Amino acid sequence: MSFSKAQDLVRLAQLAAARRGGISLEEICAEFGVAHRTAQRMTDALEATFGTVETVDGDDRKRRWRLVDPGRTRLQLRQETGIEALEIAARSAQAEGRLRHARALHDLRDGLLAGAPARARVEADAEAVLAAMGQVTRPGPKVSLAPEILDAIIEALRGPFRLRVLYNQDSKPRILEPHGVLLGHRTYLAARDPAKSEEVRNFRIDLIHTAETLNESFALKDGFTIADYAAQAFGVWQDPAQYGEVVWRFLPDAAARAAGFRFHPMQVLEPQQDGSLIVRFHAAGWLEMAWHLYQWGDKVEVLSPPELRKLVEGHRRADFGPLP
Repeated sequence: MSFSKAQDLVRLAQLAAARRGGISLEEICAEFGVAHRTAQRMTDALEATFGTVETVDGDDRKRRWRLVDPGRTRLQLRQETGIEALEIAARSAQAEGRLRHARALHDLRDGLLAGAPARARVEADAEAVLAAMGQVTRPGPKVSLAPEILDAIIEALRGPFRLRVLYNQDSKPRILEPHGVLLGHRTYLAARDPAKSEEVRNFRIDLIHTAETLNESFALKDGFTIADYAAQAFGVWQDPAQYGEVVWRFLPDAAARAAGFRFHPMQVLEPQQDGSLIVRFHAAGWLEMAWHLYQWGDKVEVLSPPELRKLVEGHRRADFGPLP
C-alpha cells in the first residue's frame, strides 16, 4: 500500500469513528474526491484493517460504516493544519467579540497540542504558517460588539429561549425570539418580535444595549433555517418588498473576473456568445448591491430589477483601473 493510500485509510478510520452515524459511500466520495468503486474498495480495506467496524443501514437506505472504540489517539496524522485552523478560528472569534468561542477554540487547540507526539515541532510549524499569514480577519472598519450581549444571545439560541433586550432608542425592553445570527462587517440577530409581527427580521447586535436570557422557551418558525433566511438578501438587508430576480450583465473584458465571484449562494452564471456573462439570482437589498456594483465601474449593467438599474444610473464610472 502506498503512503498516500495509507493516509487515506487512517483518515477514513478517523471519520468513521468521529461521526456518530458512521460514513456512507457518498460521503467518502465527497470527502476524498474518489469514484464510487474506489469508495467501496476503501470500505473493504477499512473492514480488513480494523476489527471494530460495524455497518448500519439508515432510514435513508444508505449503508454507513462506523468504527467502534477505535483508540483514535493512535490514529492521529500530522496536526499542524488542525492547530492552524483552530488558531485562525479563535482569532476570528476574538475579533468579533465571541469570547466564549475564542476560549473554547483555544482550549481545543491546547488539548490537541498536549496529545501531539512531537509537540515542539508541531507547534513551531503551525506558528510559522500563522506568522506568515499576517491578517486573518478582514481589514477595514468593523462595529465592536459587547461580549456579554453575544453570550446572552448564544445562551438563548441553545434553548431556544426568549431574550429581553433594550434595543436602539427604545425606552422600554422588548421580548425577542432569536432564530440565528448573521456574522459580517455588522452582526445581526435574526429574531421574531411577537408583540409586533410573526416574521423574523434583523436586529443590529451593536444596537442592543442590554440582553437577558429568559427561562421561557418558544417554538421556532416552522421550516426556518438561517441559511435560507440569509439567502433572501444580497448582504444582510431583508426586505420582502425588494425580493425578486436580479440579473446583471458583465462586459466581455470583466466576464472572467466576475465568473470567479460568488455573488449569491444560488446564483446562475450564463456565458454569452459575445464573451459577456449574465449572472442571475433572487435576493433583496438593492442598496448593498449598488455599493458592490460601484466597484465594477462601467463593466457591469443591471438588467433587472428596474429599481436597481435606476439606483446605479449615473454612477457607472469608466476611469476605474483594476477590477475587484
